[in-house]
Amino acid sequence: QVQLVESGGGLVQPGGSLRLSCAASGSIFTINDMGWYRQAPGKQRELVADITSGGSTNYADSVKGRFTISRDDVKNTVYLQMVSLKPDDTAVYFCYAKVRTHWSDYYGNDYWGKGTLVTVSS
Repeated sequence: QVQLVESGGGLVQPGGSLRLSCAASGSIFTINDMGWYRQAPGKQRELVADITSGGSTNYADSVKGRFTISRDDVKNTVYLQMVSLKPDDTAVYFCYAKVRTHWSDYYGNDYWGKGTLVTVSS
């Protein structure tokens, strides 16, 4: 099995910063894509950012220039550095990873964390 555990969420004032982390553990051969989704109350879950095993990144338009995604393959961890936070960033942030659990698994399967709440409010 593979588990993803997020940390770093909390309450922050508008304009503040927060760093999320997500550590994967379990039966991991390699991890392909890793990333973050978020879901605000009454809204659909949306992709925030993702990063491939080769380091290519992709961001939602709403967070470009403010959020930075990175990964540490030694620690099997993905990070999301968030700056200039806005109330609209308030959401539960979910980590995901496409994990290869065995060498014969070329594509990997998606695993999700339970989510960490980010609240941006004054």
